Amino acid sequence: MHEDFERCVRAVQSKDDRFDGWFFTAVLTTRIYCRPSCPVVPPKVENMSFYPSAAAAQQAGFRACKRCRPDASPGSPQWNERADLVARAMRLIADGIVDRDGVPGLASRLGYSSRQVERQLLAELGAGPLALARAQRAQTARVLIETTTLSMTDLAMASGFSSIRTFNDTVREVFALSPTELRRRAKRSQQCTTTGVLSLRLPFRAPLCPDNLFGHLAATGVPGVEEWRDGAYRRTLRLPHGHGVVTLRPLPDHIGCQLALSDLRDLSMAISRCRRMLDLDADPVAVDDLLGADPVLGPLVAKTPGRRVPRTVDPDEFAVRAVLGQQVSTAAARTHAARLVTAHGDKIDDPAGGLTHLFPSPEALAELEPESLAMPKSRRRTLTTLVAALAAGEIDLGAGSDWLRARAQLNELPGFGPWTVESIAMRSLGDPDAFIASDLGIKLAARALGLPESPAALNLASAAWRPWRAYAVQHFWATGDHPINHLPV
Repeated sequence: MHEDFERCVRAVQSKDDRFDGWFFTAVLTTRIYCRPSCPVVPPKVENMSFYPSAAAAQQAGFRACKRCRPDASPGSPQWNERADLVARAMRLIADGIVDRDGVPGLASRLGYSSRQVERQLLAELGAGPLALARAQRAQTARVLIETTTLSMTDLAMASGFSSIRTFNDTVREVFALSPTELRRRAKRSQQCTTTGVLSLRLPFRAPLCPDNLFGHLAATGVPGVEEWRDGAYRRTLRLPHGHGVVTLRPLPDHIGCQLALSDLRDLSMAISRCRRMLDLDADPVAVDDLLGADPVLGPLVAKTPGRRVPRTVDPDEFAVRAVLGQQVSTAAARTHAARLVTAHGDKIDDPAGGLTHLFPSPEALAELEPESLAMPKSRRRTLTTLVAALAAGEIDLGAGSDWLRARAQLNELPGFGPWTVESIAMRSLGDPDAFIASDLGIKLAARALGLPESPAALNLASAAWRPWRAYAVQHFWATGDHPINHLPV
């Protein structure tokens, strides 16, 4: 979009926050870059320049606006809508792959050479993987500077910087303030934590309907791993360097987020995974415009605009839970999952609530005895085959996965039909066009709405809702009175 100069100018002049994260406005006279909705008086048109990423603006010598904080804007919705190389790379960079494994590790996960990845990212985003990861580290550093009392040395390491000098230079270059000056400014308006719990605001594009989003997570929550407590959804997180507990609270203009991490190097990954689980980088206006124009879905969209697709912080975990939920009730699926957690999950301490375990990894589940599972023999085989494939790395459901390849691999596993594959595609892979035509709730909704009930016919009818069929699923489910559709009391 950044190449459409006139459209970008209109968005900036109207301070349209729907475009935050889509592009960044650089002001040639002040050498500052902003989000489109920056509250200051828009610059003259001849002084505007537009960049597709914060990293590209930084590389061009612009520093972040202190007023609108463009580095903290919602991410571009493109990266969760697309399944091409650039989108997969951006999801992996957000998940910290460059900080952990470098550019070669990113390229290896994508199945391309480092040179190909660099060329594609430069062509579309104006910055390579190292610059994009650096911009993310700068934002992580800012969060830690402003919300903790960590020493600058510890903070630099936690942000992913290799040295205190690189950390200082990057912060000064991006924010035009030293780390100490950033902390001093933050103390005037907010209280830094000394308890080890980070309090953050997760922005989103309005509108956002929290009912089905948090209702689904709470109603299907696995005891010990997830809970709804005092108006917030809480769960444990398995992260690259350790574990964490996150508390997410729906508020009118943002999601309140509290993170307790065993290793602060996992901060940016934890934020990215929570944003992905809550679908916070979606473009609800684009989704609602298309679905709202449909004669059947239109009234449903008008009633509750801004529905999101509840996803997951751990794609492998959800795949296992999808198998446990085959042909059983929500309550039965939670019971099966809770047994696995108690037997094979890692214990954690949660002073603030009732969370007790991390969901077991595929490697831990690969060691279970099939006979210990209280389910039909055929489903035991389905589960153990899936777990073995995930543990061996034969199937990738992660942030950088190839959606078509993953679907094909899942379809080859015994006991995997359309319901299981599309459920995993929607929640683990994050495909916005996944559609569970064989789901009982979808069939009941189709009947009530006067649509065909058979999966084949409904799939044909759903073509008009592409590429947003996963959002249509949320509206279909909301026609029923299941707890997944309501915020818990």
